[in-house]
Amino acid sequence: MLALLQRVSEARVIVDGETIGEIGPGLLTLVCAERGDTPAEADKLLAKVLKLRIFSDAAGKMNRSVQDVEGGLLIVSQFTLAADTAGGNRPSFTNAADPHAGKALYEHFVTRAQAAHPVVQTGRFAADMKVELVNDGPVTIPLRIAPPA
Repeated sequence: MLALLQRVSEARVIVDGETIGEIGPGLLTLVCAERGDTPAEADKLLAKVLKLRIFSDAAGKMNRSVQDVEGGLLIVSQFTLAADTAGGNRPSFTNAADPHAGKALYEHFVTRAQAAHPVVQTGRFAADMKVELVNDGPVTIPLRIAPPA
């Protein structure tokens, strides 16, 4: 599974003119399931997201996690993270999980996040979403948890 984390001071997801998910300080977490991914990869990815130390401590060092700072998580599905751009100018998305598997893994990730963290908001799978954010830093971190070979 793939994720792109953006440390934000605020973020929101809008669908059809309505805000459906919104957080203050925390992590905008763009998530993509790839072919072959299972709930085990989703669980490992979530554990990494929750424990990754990318928030500043009192000395200004990135030494605190989203859990440490009690920040929000805004989880948004984004299959385009699986883009392969090696073969020309039009990206290929063949590495992305099919929509049924992708939705199941996204929902698993969200459910586990809601059980493990107090502030979780989401986008809407496969919707045309507008994502607004104020990147804090900026800090943007790509993550990949690959299935066992």
